[in-house]
Amino acid sequence: MSQAIHPKTAIGHVHLIVNQLENMVDFYTNIIGFEVIKREEQKVFLGTALKEVLLVLEHQPTYAVKPVRTVGLYHFAILLPTRADLARALMHLAEWRTPMQGASDHGFSEALYLADPEGNGIEIYADRPREQWEGRVDEVGTTIALDIEDLLQSAAGNEEWNGLPEGTVIGHIHLHISDLAQAKAFYVDQLGFEIMTVYGGQALFVAAGGYHHHIGLNTWAGTATAPTHSTGLYAYGLVFDSEASRAETLKQWEATQVEVVQAGETSFIVDPWGNHIELLVGKKTI
Repeated sequence: MSQAIHPKTAIGHVHLIVNQLENMVDFYTNIIGFEVIKREEQKVFLGTALKEVLLVLEHQPTYAVKPVRTVGLYHFAILLPTRADLARALMHLAEWRTPMQGASDHGFSEALYLADPEGNGIEIYADRPREQWEGRVDEVGTTIALDIEDLLQSAAGNEEWNGLPEGTVIGHIHLHISDLAQAKAFYVDQLGFEIMTVYGGQALFVAAGGYHHHIGLNTWAGTATAPTHSTGLYAYGLVFDSEASRAETLKQWEATQVEVVQAGETSFIVDPWGNHIELLVGKKTI
């Protein structure tokens, strides 16, 4: 088993393959609140006013939209700085009559759930103060209905929604996988993430540094794989706080035979389900 991954490791950006690029850009800017940072021929880079890339949309117009109930992305999670930010996001979604898939209180966080026009799941959430749940994730964690009225009361004054605020990050990513034991072998035994919560033989939540979860893994969609050349998750970033911690982790991974691929200036690994994990020092910038 690998040593524990560096405690300050976190999730960085998310990279999606999309079929209808402009429709997706419109959704992620007007509904979710990202800003366009840069455009290339086939890619649009989205983030906040800090110009850190949180979402990459890559246009592949010949790709079919990924079928439901296949291995791949369950949702990626946008972590807002405060509960008031979450309340304002909810009011904005309601104003735009955005279809919602759920709203939950997880004990350690409060979360809203929806999907983009191509079916990629999105969670928008705010954490409760860390001292309320750190070291007690299993004890505190739950899934109950979110108290919408109480949340809305936290919106400060008459401040209006103005897109994703500075300090927004990708807090975690949740994946449909086909085999939980295989997921544990890769993410825990090889990469060194810590198990935070296990739900029977169906779901596993792992993290670095005691966070409630950086990566969720579940078998709820079954074992079917999407056809080749489908849209959906291509990659996500794994961010280290320094080159030293990145180098230390890579050295640890050598002992567990994790294959690190170098493509130009980009280093990445690939999980058993083909998800590329880009290895970064600091957030992705362009």
